[in-house]
Amino acid sequence: MTPTLYGIPNCDTARKARVWLEQHGVDYVFHDYKKAGIDPVRLGGWVDEHGWEAVLNRAGTTFKKLPDSDKAGLNRDKAVALMIAQPSMIKRPILDLGDRRLVGFKPELYSQVFS
Repeated sequence: MTPTLYGIPNCDTARKARVWLEQHGVDYVFHDYKKAGIDPVRLGGWVDEHGWEAVLNRAGTTFKKLPDSDKAGLNRDKAVALMIAQPSMIKRPILDLGDRRLVGFKPELYSQVFS
């Protein structure tokens, strides 16, 4: 299976992951959230696998600009709804390896997976 890297092209962390994959000769497909959105079932699976707290990007400007009422009382369903409505709130990148996903980019983790 060819891995799929989910992210946004202008995200620095996603860009670092893309460069790493290319420099290490790893074929992958890039899925741009901005253009293609995200399938709710797929996102739900990521949340089930890693927890909504790990998948929701609370450090980004999109989340920070939300009204306090949208940030209050966050739970799985509310977080998933926010991420579907605004995919830039999904942590980037997410690398789908088929049998598991990696959230974020850490070169040492990528090295372990592709060694």
